Amino acid sequence: MNAHTAIFPILIPLIAALLQLASRDLGLSIQRGIGLSAALLGILSAVWLLQLADGGSILVYALGDWAAPVGIVLVVDRLAAGMALLTALLAGASLLYASGGFDKRGRHFHPLFQLQIMGIQGAFLTGDLFNLFVFFEVMLLASYTLLAHGGGLARSRASLSYVVLNLAGSALFLIALGLLYGTLGTLNLADVALRLQTAEHDIALARLAGALLIAVFALKAALLPLSFWLPHTYAAAGAPVAALFVIMTKVGIVAILRVQAIAFAPSPTMADLLTDWLTPLALMTVLFAALGALVATRLRYFAAWLVLASAGTLLITPAHAQADITAAALYYLVQSTFIGAAFFLLAELIAERRGEVADAIQSGPSFQSPWLAMGFFIAAITAAGLPPFSGFLGKLMLLASLRETAAGAAIWIVLLTAGFLIIVALSRTGSRLFWQHNPQTQALVTPATPWQSVLAVLLLIAAGPLLAIFARPVADYAARAATQLHAPGAYVNGVLGTSGHLIVREARP
Repeated sequence: MNAHTAIFPILIPLIAALLQLASRDLGLSIQRGIGLSAALLGILSAVWLLQLADGGSILVYALGDWAAPVGIVLVVDRLAAGMALLTALLAGASLLYASGGFDKRGRHFHPLFQLQIMGIQGAFLTGDLFNLFVFFEVMLLASYTLLAHGGGLARSRASLSYVVLNLAGSALFLIALGLLYGTLGTLNLADVALRLQTAEHDIALARLAGALLIAVFALKAALLPLSFWLPHTYAAAGAPVAALFVIMTKVGIVAILRVQAIAFAPSPTMADLLTDWLTPLALMTVLFAALGALVATRLRYFAAWLVLASAGTLLITPAHAQADITAAALYYLVQSTFIGAAFFLLAELIAERRGEVADAIQSGPSFQSPWLAMGFFIAAITAAGLPPFSGFLGKLMLLASLRETAAGAAIWIVLLTAGFLIIVALSRTGSRLFWQHNPQTQALVTPATPWQSVLAVLLLIAAGPLLAIFARPVADYAARAATQLHAPGAYVNGVLGTSGHLIVREARP
């Protein structure tokens, strides 16, 4: 059974989507039951996969028993297993929230949501660049419709611009894959890494293909100047959809990390591909996002700017091929994903209680919801990077690991300045939402919040303190994952070794 574990995170949402399509006439409760059962199974399978991967071995699953580099392979190391679990947890919380009533606002929400999960999981687990493109397309096709779920002019506009932008990105991705295959004769990542070690290829074309690949991943990760789409798109999406979208920027970031560490960094012709330009653009992205958060007029836009700020912070790290920096980035990635998602859910619940003012960051009606106020407070402390929660620990780890780099001083200045701006923005937002009351506005008399929505928000917010309490085991796992990532020989040997469903090679601890 262990031999097939690698495909479970992909197979479970696919089967769930097919069952939901087949049972669409049986009522929404059946759809919810299938979706939530699949989410639970997805979490359990990801935990199992993580335990297997943490043994230090590379797990390679060859579909149809066709070995790499010819066949389609799924490759599970510690990084892939960790991202699979993070995706499963985030998807479970987002789906739980949607089951409180959001899924009633349009058709086919549940099967599309499962296909979105399938695409994200496949992007993290695949070991082939062409299949990465395939899973990107599955993820994006589902996201196009999910973005428009619930209707409305704002969502239609955001969906249209999002579709056009990503179609351009997909075209660029195909061009990059064509160049890479024409140059190296392979798209399997391990085989690409092996062939880049030799001089038997056109170096200029290989560098061009690599640069185009990084550009596509940077678009997905919302690196400036390719980040203008994110705030408007994420703010227009429904709360549980936007919460799931938070991890989509991480797909691009992890793709850059993996391609750089496995294929580019060991290659004498590609090692400097990210040097001199990625870190400055990432720092500009952080400052841009912090200024956007400072002038945001609605809480959902504010949440989108926070997601962009975390993406910019993480994009500082791929150009520095060091395990300690990557380990700090992975810890920061986990906590920022949960808190970013929590802010989108909080924005919708707060908007429902403020009448016509909705989630506008201005004085509004007085409403009594102590748990929402406390939830916002905990999420704000975590997002601001203040002690004692995980946001502080994640930022501290990053700053400490980047201190000795060539751009260390600039990174410290930018991150601390951006952090201060975000603290100011959070203070302004919290005071206007919960303390400043306008007697001329009236709160809505809303029914009790569904327990599913309350539980989903509380679970995501709890990640801030829980990741601080369990910081040591999480940080240790991140360190092991980073060490394994920066030992590409184990990855290459594992993928290109003996054929079979499960191929195991010892990796560095």
